[in-house]
Amino acid sequence: MGLAIGLVGLPNVGKSTTFNALTKAQNAEAANYPFCTIEPNKAVVPVPDKRLAELSKIVNPEKVIYSTLDFVDIAGLVKGASKGEGLGNKFLSNIRETEVILQIVRCFDDDNVVHNEGSIDPLRDVEIIEGELILADIEVVSNRIERLKKQAKADKKAQPLLDLATELVEFLGDGNLARNFEKSSSDEYKQLAKETRLLTDKEIMYGANTDEDGLLEDNEYVKALIEHAQANNCELIKLCAKVEEELIGLEDEEAAEFLTDLGVKESGLEQIIHKGFHKLGLMSYFTAGVKEVRSWTIKQNSTAPRAAAAIHNDFEKGFIRAEVISYNDFIEFGGETKAKEAGKMRLEGKEYIVQDGDVMHFRFNV
Repeated sequence: MGLAIGLVGLPNVGKSTTFNALTKAQNAEAANYPFCTIEPNKAVVPVPDKRLAELSKIVNPEKVIYSTLDFVDIAGLVKGASKGEGLGNKFLSNIRETEVILQIVRCFDDDNVVHNEGSIDPLRDVEIIEGELILADIEVVSNRIERLKKQAKADKKAQPLLDLATELVEFLGDGNLARNFEKSSSDEYKQLAKETRLLTDKEIMYGANTDEDGLLEDNEYVKALIEHAQANNCELIKLCAKVEEELIGLEDEEAAEFLTDLGVKESGLEQIIHKGFHKLGLMSYFTAGVKEVRSWTIKQNSTAPRAAAAIHNDFEKGFIRAEVISYNDFIEFGGETKAKEAGKMRLEGKEYIVQDGDVMHFRFNV
């Protein structure tokens, strides 16, 4: 799956409804019972970017192509998932293949929608999910410790890693996420996290799924979840999955008017996509021509040759230089020609670090 965001949550909290809205298609069955999602649904979602529309007004291209983000709808976890309860092992392996976890948490009352635990309690729900992830991490680190004990007898260099792994297991055993481990910046931790692919070391975003009233004013459920997110240095996005589903199929202006009527500036899903893009360490640069205006996805702090590889590997191999105009300059001067006349086009070499929104053209020779 690679650089993907995995949607996790207890059964029946609005996870698949959120996924449906994300993909703008009903390709993840949403039903009022647990385990309606068994195989992980995967979707490639366009990243909304108003800058592309502004570039298009100037260039008037034949088509516009957005950056994309991969989302995976993973079936609902239950207590005992780390021991194989429900479809636990499969769920956990699917989560392990993603880079960011988006945990959908129910923050609304509705007697018509059953809850797997029989009542609404966001912190309990989060504790169940994260507790299972922690237990899975404890198991994998404990297995690593047993191997390290044998290794340390013959190789003293293994002892620091063994000591850290032992500390980490104790930390996890106290109900803590690995991402909050005080030695998480150490080389030993980074090595261990990479080898074991720790679930609780991943970036976490909480999606507080509320009702329409909850969008305007935080209810007690949302307030409790906000405190938990802040304590764990995690992002929290408030959304109403029902509202997001109603936005499907609406034109941009209609959707904007609908959100304004609700007192909301940006939909929860747009926030999820934008923040998820950032959490994955991604950014965009643009190419702008009459054939297409396009957003290219690259890792933050990429050099110009690495950015060129997003178009084609040959661009990186034969990279000579890049012609660069900042987005703001491109818009201010009304396109490439006038920006160039104003001295706003720069020629950058192999060491140039591409900035978000750069409008680029590559010179290469292969």
